[in-house]
Amino acid sequence: MNRGLPYAGLAGAIFFAIAVVGFGLALPGYSQSAHPVAVLGAKGFPHAMAFNLLGFVLPGLLASVVMLELRLRLPAAAGWSLRIGAQLLLLSSLGFVALGLLPLDPADLHNASSSYHATAWMLWWVAFVPGAVLLAVGLRGQMVWRTVVRISAVTALLLLMLVLFAVDWLPAGTAQRVAFAVWWVWVGVAGFTPRARLTAKSHP
Repeated sequence: MNRGLPYAGLAGAIFFAIAVVGFGLALPGYSQSAHPVAVLGAKGFPHAMAFNLLGFVLPGLLASVVMLELRLRLPAAAGWSLRIGAQLLLLSSLGFVALGLLPLDPADLHNASSSYHATAWMLWWVAFVPGAVLLAVGLRGQMVWRTVVRISAVTALLLLMLVLFAVDWLPAGTAQRVAFAVWWVWVGVAGFTPRARLTAKSHP
């Protein structure tokens, strides 16, 4: 395995953070706490394409490298929860990429373009939550992966709460950024998981 692969998640998180801060500073009137991240790449906004590429597509592809590498290390005898969980996690990262490929249209939040963006957003978190839970279930009992088990379960719960309920007690922009940060922490940890292949569980 390429020694640089574990750093893909960390690099993706850094690219995303720099893009959000940098393009946010360049957009007059933009509030990091109040406005969604997608506004920076919305149709009609200055430098929207550049942000979508540097803020969503590139970081999302780097996250996909982590997810795909994790999926490829599953043993032939891996259980269904591991396989489905890993596949959902890969879909989650592709949903993040799609956020940049399907930009929001602020002029009409109900047209096809905005609907596609909303679908990408749903794919990102709806795929991740069960994927992380299934991964944690499939890895339970494997001591070298105990950190991944714990952080997967905690991240799934936190992300679900942030997406569904945090907007009731946090500004929308802040809630979304915390959700993204939680996801990127998981991606970073997943990238530095043990390099040994998973061992298959024995069944009675």
